[in-house]
Amino acid sequence: MRGIAILGSTGSIGRQAIEVLSLHPDRFSVTALTAHRNAALLFEQVRALRPRLAALTGVETPVPIPGDLSFCEFRFGKAALEEVASQAEGQDVLAAVVGVAGLKSVMAARSAGKRVLLANKETLVAGGEMVMNACPEGTLLPVDSEHSAIFQCLQGAGPNRYEKILLTASGGPFRTWDRERIQSATVAQALGHPTWNMGAKITVDSASMFNKALEIIEAKWLFSARPEQIQVVVHPQSIVHSAVQFADGAVIAQLGAPDMRVPILYAMSYPERLQTGARELDLFSIGSLTFEKPDPEKFPALRMAYEALRAGGTACCVLNAANEEACFAFLREEIPFGRIPEIVEAALQRFGSLPAKTLADIDEADAQARRHAKTMIAHQ
Repeated sequence: MRGIAILGSTGSIGRQAIEVLSLHPDRFSVTALTAHRNAALLFEQVRALRPRLAALTGVETPVPIPGDLSFCEFRFGKAALEEVASQAEGQDVLAAVVGVAGLKSVMAARSAGKRVLLANKETLVAGGEMVMNACPEGTLLPVDSEHSAIFQCLQGAGPNRYEKILLTASGGPFRTWDRERIQSATVAQALGHPTWNMGAKITVDSASMFNKALEIIEAKWLFSARPEQIQVVVHPQSIVHSAVQFADGAVIAQLGAPDMRVPILYAMSYPERLQTGARELDLFSIGSLTFEKPDPEKFPALRMAYEALRAGGTACCVLNAANEEACFAFLREEIPFGRIPEIVEAALQRFGSLPAKTLADIDEADAQARRHAKTMIAHQ
């Protein structure tokens, strides 16, 4: 039986992880849970799963704990995320928090010798080289559907090196819109993803394709890829989750109905495959699969990802930090949708060439990019 700590248990990935774990109580036990501020749901999860450790990381002052949860130790505040990652019992940590806050907790988990199941893009975007240096083979497994698909495609490759990664993208809700219409999209429109059910921040990132920009950067580190080896392919049906091409021209793809429970449980049970409750893929009902080139004019996030990778240093961290601030400002309706890439590009031009050797370097670049983005947001 594997013990798993779930960081971000009240979010979309965390809730689905708990769902698939409940199908295999003889294989997994939940040793710790963390939430940001959703105390009510966290208490319900602790009550059902009975971990010994839990935390509310967005709450600095302790809140009253229900009497029937006295079996569980609760911690509070930002530092609690790293504490749980390193101190929880068990072998695995599922990193499913949103944002760059996941970086330090992943490093803490690795320092404690735990295997990381990574559902936090920002960890590798902000600190890719540092994280991969701390993760020998087999100690970090991807949970994102696209990177899980690539990982699965590579399992049978043996010593053969891939030539190209084909990173699929749904295209989001604005795939067929013109650039002018995208600029003035509303929050409700941006949250209307056609195929995936995700949290608000990730859904807006999908609409702007910053989600795919982050995945380009993540793929570079996970699979030791050169930027030119990563090709984004728009695939609206979200059936082909990604593919790899080899020297002989063969392409191996991973297909399935769009359901995050599959990559979540695959990371948890690797190398085994267990029942997830996902529906079977019916190719006859789908009928056809289509593929398109992305439009960099409508979605400049993709261009910025490649530019940040080539710039190196803290450029990818800056891209992520500025995007986080702009994305949340858009969700608060403080800026129009079209301002998101403008704010990110401005931050990249100003802070995109700083060194990124230590966590302190990354923290400083992240803070500078956020301050710059907030200033631009405030002067709308």
